[in-house]
Parts: sequence; structure tokens; C-alpha cells
Amino acid sequence: MKYYLIVGEASGDLHASNLMKALLSEDSKAEFRFYGGDLMRSVGGTLVKHYKEMAYMGFVPVLLHLGTILKNMKACKRDIMEWKPDVLILVDYPGFNLDIAKYIRKHSSIPIYYYISPKIWAWKEHRIKNIRRDVDELFSILPFEVEFYEGHHYPIHYVGNPCVDAVEAFKASEKGAETGEMFRQSLGLSAKPLIAVLAGSRRQEIKDNLRIMMKTAQQFADYQFVIAGVSTIEEDYYKKFIPKGMDVKLVFDQTYCLLQQSEAALVTSGTATLETALFDVPQVVCYYTVCGKLINALKRMILKVKYISLVNLIVNREIVTELIGDQMNTQRLESELRKILRGGKARSQLLADYAEMRERLGTPGASQRAAREIVAHLIG
Repeated sequence: MKYYLIVGEASGDLHASNLMKALLSEDSKAEFRFYGGDLMRSVGGTLVKHYKEMAYMGFVPVLLHLGTILKNMKACKRDIMEWKPDVLILVDYPGFNLDIAKYIRKHSSIPIYYYISPKIWAWKEHRIKNIRRDVDELFSILPFEVEFYEGHHYPIHYVGNPCVDAVEAFKASEKGAETGEMFRQSLGLSAKPLIAVLAGSRRQEIKDNLRIMMKTAQQFADYQFVIAGVSTIEEDYYKKFIPKGMDVKLVFDQTYCLLQQSEAALVTSGTATLETALFDVPQVVCYYTVCGKLINALKRMILKVKYISLVNLIVNREIVTELIGDQMNTQRLESELRKILRGGKARSQLLADYAEMRERLGTPGASQRAAREIVAHLIG
């Protein structure tokens, strides 16, 4: 069968590439064509456009590149119609993908499946109308989404979370077997306990959070702080927010290696909060924004959820501390970090709560389960 996939960022490329591998195991004659990235290209098929040519985040960048975005949408719609796939699989990226779904539904009978639901439960809940109208099947990776969609009379399939698969695969790999001593030697680290710093994947997140994280780190002389950098951001950008002479290590594309050896972590909200929990690393979730009091007030009015971290959303209560807006300052961050270090009063309970979160997520095999259900729906 012919599968057309669309992703819009690095995480989508990762999850879609794993889904493609699983689809090949279920359908040996699978053909792929996609808007995606290097990981998807390594599986096989035709890369029509790289997500890096489409990744515009925030109001101003989108406005400045509106012409390019509309051109990409038009080209994508035309390409799908000309290739005539057996199914269109959309992966997150709702601003683009829901528009594509609307067009394809109107102009063809191609089945439309969604893998990794748009986060309409957080905001823009009205998009459920578009999903109900244009999407045939939705395959979710977050357990609490089932109840949300059922409340809107739209049944979905929970297939498990691919982060569980990724972490388990890492632990079973050669890198996962690396000892703490080996990791330290490879990076020239001291013998001090490690604290991981995951400051986000976008420049604005790093700018807003890393400076406060580093000021806080200066109060922990007995620990070695290591920043998990992402390869799409240059090293000099990170260094702007590190005080001169401070003993902080910056490493790229070694987040899992770092988490496996860390005693605690400071994490900007996102998938990283879930990955950190799956490594059993106690964390403080950090999300500073300018005009913090105003942002907190707007959050209460606009967001439909109580929490911003996936960890808390999955268990439906605050098990990891979230410092948002004006709450994200050096005093609060220092206090909360001390609570989760070895000997801290909140550490043991947090680790116990992580176990509950893992149970709710379920067993590894999300990509395989999704692929199996996709093929079954197409055949039957």
C-alpha cells in the first residue's frame, strides 16, 4: 500500500520514522512519500520537502513567512492528489495538517489518519469539529486523551507512548550500558554528582530559562551542571547565558546519556519532562516568561488544563513542581531543587509517583501497535 506522511518538526520525524519501520513489518510492500526529515528518509521512500523548510513557530515568524507557508500547503495538496496514496497519515503539526486534511477530505476519498493528536485539550478545543469532520481514525500516544475525545463523542485508539519505546531501546543499547565513570571521562567531567539542564529546543525558551537556571546553579557548588544542547542551536547561543568562569559543561545530542547519569534535572516543559521521568530522574519544570503575572492570569483563562508538563497531565495531579511565569525565579528554583536531591524531602515520593505514571503509559510497542491497527483498518 501507499502511505503519505506529513510531519513538521524533529520529534515528528523521529516518531514517524519508527512508525514507518513498523508499517514495513506489517506491510512488506509499503511505499512511502512524505514531508518529513532525515530519519524518515533513512527508512526509505521519497522525501518531498524537509520539515526544516517549513518549521515556523510563533506569531511573527509565521506572519513573515506566510507566503512560503501557503505555497507549501498548496504544493502538498497537489502532490497528495497526484500520488493518490492509500492513506494519508498526519503527525501532530496541527496548523498545517488540519488544513491539508480539510482539503483532501473535500476533494478525494483518501482515508485520513492522525498519529499523535493535536493538543486541542490544552487550547483551541474548537478544532475537534475539524477533526470529527476530516479525520477517519486518530491514534493517540497520551492515555488521558481517550477520555477527552470520548467526551466529544469521537472514539480514538490509545497505542502507548513512543517515548517509552525510545528510552527502553536506549537502555538496551551499547550507549545505555555505559557506566557513569565512562560518561564522565568521555566529557572530561568531575566526580561531582550531575544535574541535567534541559532548557528547551527553541531559542526563546533557552533565552527565557537558561539564565535563571545558571544563576541558580551557582548556589550548588557540590554539583556539576551539564546542559543538554540541541544541534539546531549553535554553541555560542548557549554560552551567552552562562556566567563567565562558571564550571558548566555543554553537550549536544547526548540527552539520554546525560539523564541516565544525573541525580536531578531542571527541565523546560515539553516531551523532555516525560523522558526525564522515564529515566527516573527527579525534576523541576521551568517555564519563565516575561510579564509572568499576566501570563499566569492568561494561562488560567485560556488553557483548558491544570498543568503544562506531560508527567502531571498523565497522572492528573502535580507530582513534579511546575515553576511558570513569575514563579520561575532563582529563590523558588533553588528551594525546589534541594527538595529532590538525594536526602531531599520530596525525592522518594516523586520516584514512587513516576512508577504510577509508567503504569498508566503502558508497555513498550507504541509504533508497532499503531502500525498494526492502521493496516488492519485499511484492509478490513
